[in-house]
Amino acid sequence: MKVVVIGGTGLIGSQLVGKLKEHGHEAVAAAPNTGVNTLTGEGLAEVLQGASVVVDVSNSPSFDDEAVMEFFRTSTTNVLKAEAEAGVTHHVALSVVGTERLQGSGYFRAKQAQEELIKASGVPYTIVHATQFFEFAKGLADGVTEGDTVRLPAAKIQPMFSGDVAAAVGRAAVGTPVGGVVEVGGPEAFQLDEFIRTALAAKNDPRSVVADPNATYWGAELQEDTLLPGPGAHIAETRFTDWLAKQH
Repeated sequence: MKVVVIGGTGLIGSQLVGKLKEHGHEAVAAAPNTGVNTLTGEGLAEVLQGASVVVDVSNSPSFDDEAVMEFFRTSTTNVLKAEAEAGVTHHVALSVVGTERLQGSGYFRAKQAQEELIKASGVPYTIVHATQFFEFAKGLADGVTEGDTVRLPAAKIQPMFSGDVAAAVGRAAVGTPVGGVVEVGGPEAFQLDEFIRTALAAKNDPRSVVADPNATYWGAELQEDTLLPGPGAHIAETRFTDWLAKQH
């Protein structure tokens, strides 16, 4: 089966391409550095020839509100149009647990817009909602650092290893379209400040981390369970402490 992975050279995409090839599928990484630009449409028709499945794990290069909305609207519209013309029978997209509850954030408004375009496209689809990746802990901290202090909302998070995300997306890609959302999360829930504090300590990062009831998550206000997957989510196996122990 030919599977085209949009964003196939990134953190999730590169692992996904590898996993699909291991299982005998023809997996093609589609990204600007492989000659496919979803914003301009360059190379899309060519790469989709003979494809059964398209997996979109791409992300916006800018998180500015207007730029990220423009990216997901334009890219998704171009990909879906090219899929329809190529006869693709399954569109899989990676999104985020809690997207619909995080509409105070420009980034998550853009992800919601992406999901709405997919649902309205007529192409059979599966949307995979994953929790935050272990690998993004530092980036999350960097975005909310004031001086030497990291201020985070008092909420819970159930983060997961990027390799487990790629595996979940791969399962969706080779499965039957569900016409809806499947959720995946890590095996343990942490307080957000606890998760970031542990991650920074492992890197000998001296910043102090505090739970601040007035802090936001990428601009969105959180409830205690906003970032947690619901009942029926697939729970990945890799534990945060085990992952940290393998980082050098």
